Amino acid sequence: MHLKISKPFWQVISLGTLAGMRSTSAPVITSHILSHHHSKNLEHSPLRFMQSANVAKVLKLVALSELVADKLPSTPNRIKPAVLAARVLSGALAGASIYKAIGGKAITGALIGGGAAFASTFGSYFLRKSAVKSSHIIDPVIGAIEDALVIGSGMGLSRLA
Repeated sequence: MHLKISKPFWQVISLGTLAGMRSTSAPVITSHILSHHHSKNLEHSPLRFMQSANVAKVLKLVALSELVADKLPSTPNRIKPAVLAARVLSGALAGASIYKAIGGKAITGALIGGGAAFASTFGSYFLRKSAVKSSHIIDPVIGAIEDALVIGSGMGLSRLA
């Protein structure tokens, strides 16, 4: 199938936002889209692995483990430098892949996706902390609600392509 992305800027902003909430979400969604809609623009690119059905399957398994790990008390806060960097790189990878797939500049997509992930990491962190404090619902339950939001949004984004 041919890849049809009419508004890549907004799709990459959305992917970066999801990367800030769950680090594996953006690459999972992007690889799912690209494995179903191959782009000739990625065939000779270092980003070609994002079109692989096997990569898409492995990333989905990794994402499932992140859903569990997020609820563990030993999981570091998403705003810790190493975790923040992983989220930014995740958004950048997704953005670069989408922009390259449509014939745009990978660096543009990487900057947009990484920037959105950076902002979303802090926004979602403080929103989650505030939700726990004001609702008196335990953090893992709020985390599960966040998971549902990310999964639902990801499903919606994958249908746009």
